[in-house]
Amino acid sequence: MNKKQDSKMNRTCVLLFLLVAGCFGLSAQQLTTSQAVIDLGQVVYRQPATAEFEVFNDDYRPATIRSVRTACGCATATYSNTSIAPKSKIGLRATYDASQLGHFEKQIAVFAGNEQEPLVLTMKGVVVSEVVDFSGDYPYTIASLRVDNNNVEFDDVNRGDRPVQKIHIKNVSGETLKPQVMHLPPYMKANVSPSTVAPNHDAVVSLTLESRLIRNFGLTQTSIYLGMFPGDRVAPEKEISVSAVLLPDFDRLTEVEKAKVPHISLSTENLNLGSFNGKAKLKGSIEIKNTGRSQLDIRSMQMFTMGLQVSLGKTRIAPGETVKLKVTAIARELKKARSKPRILMITNDPEHPKIVINVSAQ
Repeated sequence: MNKKQDSKMNRTCVLLFLLVAGCFGLSAQQLTTSQAVIDLGQVVYRQPATAEFEVFNDDYRPATIRSVRTACGCATATYSNTSIAPKSKIGLRATYDASQLGHFEKQIAVFAGNEQEPLVLTMKGVVVSEVVDFSGDYPYTIASLRVDNNNVEFDDVNRGDRPVQKIHIKNVSGETLKPQVMHLPPYMKANVSPSTVAPNHDAVVSLTLESRLIRNFGLTQTSIYLGMFPGDRVAPEKEISVSAVLLPDFDRLTEVEKAKVPHISLSTENLNLGSFNGKAKLKGSIEIKNTGRSQLDIRSMQMFTMGLQVSLGKTRIAPGETVKLKVTAIARELKKARSKPRILMITNDPEHPKIVINVSAQ
């Protein structure tokens, strides 16, 4: 069986499984779990992988597990007890046989008593012939984790793109962790693989940007937080800065419109302000000229970091006109910046919809 046939069979199997599980109707669930999805990360081919779930009885009545169904014969499930006391829990072990290379995602449906709707658990991962570990460095510390990056940037994103950025993490504590990404904005999804990280082991945090959910063009910034376990508290030392630059769309321009577009020209895109040498501020300027055939619009101007102030005489620049951009760097605030000081401009120049000005001050 080739990979395409196997993928189609897996999708069909999952759809049939969910159809069977969902045809029983809807009712309030007595069973819950603190972690419905467990990512096992890299699994070695033909070495069965096991996910450990906790199943809770949230009711004030005892619960009895009537049946447990898996999506296919490649996955099995065992549990410690068929009866769960009120406000108590049991363990459920789901095992995948890892007989096919590639990504897998298997569901387990747990039916209790007379309930019609099952509790659906998911185990997923990727079967590989050999586990490949991250060979880079972990220069930053977030609580009990070392990470390779604490400042994530999604650059040059077009509306509709779904780019992914990865953060490699390593557990440097003496206990097993279940890292959680907290305070995610609506336009971002996160996955930690594997979900459980043993001491001195590593994992990958994958951040997916849903660009269709970002409202404005230009720079969007937020902070997310990396917790060590479910329910962990947000704290400044757990912060990861995230920025995304969404570009305007010029695909609908006609040939006539393309012949009359504006064109931005800068005296420099790398502004060196020199050294502070005890000064509180440094100042400089850049000339911006419109060498095109129609009005140049500076649609937005934003700073990637604190510590910069900008002043632009006008945002609508006629053909042949030159304006001056004044830049001020503030020493006290620049010391706190996580990334290099830069200025972002979004324009209506189709060839340069985004301009980044690098500012150096020592």
